[in-house]
Parts: sequence; structure tokens; C-alpha cells
Amino acid sequence: MPKSAKAKAEQSVPPPPPAPLAVPVADSHTHLDMQDTTVEEALAQAAAVGVTRVVQIGCDVERAHWAARTAAEHPDRIWAAVALHPNEAPRLGDGLATALDEIAALAALPQVRAIGETGLDYFRTGDEGKAAQHHSFRRHIAIAKEHGKALVIHDRDAHDDVLRILKEEGAPERTVFHCYSGDTAMAEICAAEGYYMSFAGNVTFASAQPLRDALAVAPPELLLVETDAPFLTPAPFRGRPNAPYLIPVTLRAMAAVKSMTEDDLAAHIAANTARVFADA
Repeated sequence: MPKSAKAKAEQSVPPPPPAPLAVPVADSHTHLDMQDTTVEEALAQAAAVGVTRVVQIGCDVERAHWAARTAAEHPDRIWAAVALHPNEAPRLGDGLATALDEIAALAALPQVRAIGETGLDYFRTGDEGKAAQHHSFRRHIAIAKEHGKALVIHDRDAHDDVLRILKEEGAPERTVFHCYSGDTAMAEICAAEGYYMSFAGNVTFASAQPLRDALAVAPPELLLVETDAPFLTPAPFRGRPNAPYLIPVTLRAMAAVKSMTEDDLAAHIAANTARVFADA
């Protein structure tokens, strides 16, 4: 087999399971519908390493319905979050209002514990799409507050506008920056506002020292851990399929940055996750 073909084949192989965590935690942000396993297989693999709950994200109308339905089928293992991803807003055009109404209806369901992932993404959307993203984000904030649900934010290349809109609208009591991507100064702002910061596998990347610096100043009582699977597989498995069972790899890297034991950090994360999602 040519070397390039062999490397490609190796990248398609799921990483081995890590040693189990002694203190169970949840994967606070995952996309089971995009992973190459059944829901039951993914949940079993996760539970075997101490990841006993996942938050399934629905980021368009169809996936939001799937998330709500799947959470209802697995009430002890899955919580749902529903929203329109920021990049959906410009694409929907005149259909945006109807889609937002569907998200609002799903938000009333008991298994839906959060509104997300919503926010702003300037990486793939140019200036012409910003107005739609801003409108959608503001409506999602209102939906979260109306239903008493957590808000899960996608923030890519839009830190200042995300923070500004949160301040203008009034952030929900429980607000999470999914796949935290800000710097140390932003982490200090989030801490002052009581916003939760969820770190994913990219915190382990060699190029991610700014993320580790931000993690270092983030209070343990505001930390969550996630996979964003199938994306952002942690090192040393970068490029291979991600899944909730790899949470221990990221959590252990986070504990090293925080100079905490993994059990201590896991206990904080478990309590934080319950505070954000279980009380919805």
C-alpha cells in the first residue's frame, strides 16, 4: 500500500479508548448524528470510560428535531440542545422566521436543556450575512430566557460582537461559550460575567498555547469539557474520528494546565455541567 494511502487508512481508524475516569463527567457538546456509530454504541463506549452523559446539539431545524427525539429516547444519557447554527441564518433567507419559531417550539420540551449552538461566525459568513446572524442570535437569547434554558454559544472570529450583543440583550443566567476560542483577556471577562467556558480537543494542539493560557486563568467553577465530535479530536489522535469516549484525553490535558488532579477537575466539571443543564 502506498504511504499516502496507508496514512489515510490509519486516519480513518478510531483512536483506542483511554483509561476510564474515576469521577464521571458529561460531554457537554457533541454531534452523535454526524458520527460513524449508532447512538447506542457511542453511549456504551463513552460510559465505559466514565463519560455518562452527552449533550446532543441540533444546529438546524432537522437536526434539532433529531436531537430532541433522541434525547427523549435516552433520558438518562442524553440532553438535547436546539438552535440554528449562525451560518444557517443567512442561508435561510425568508425562511429564517419560520425556522426560529420551530426552535422556540422545541425549546419548551423537557428533554431540551439548552438553546444552542447559536452565536456568530464570521469565518464563513461575510459582511452581507452579519445582519441575519445578529438577528438570529438575539432571537435565540430571547428564547433561552423565555424558557429558562441555558444558552450555548458558537463564537468564531466574532468575540467583540458576541460579548456586545450578550450585554445589550442581557445574557441568560446560564451561558456557555462552546469550544472556547478567546484569549486570556476574554476569559477574564467571561469569568467576571459568570459565563461558562467549555474546552474541546483543540486545547491539546501544539499551536494552541493561547487557549491553554486562557484555560489557566478560567475559574474551575466555570469550566466544562466537550468533544464537538466528530470534530476536534485531541492530540495525539488529531485527524482521526472524534467521539465522546475521548473526553478523558482532553480532561487530563486540561487538568495539567490547571495544575489540578484529574479527579478534582472532573468533580468541578461534573458539578458545573449539572448546574448548567440539569437545572433547566
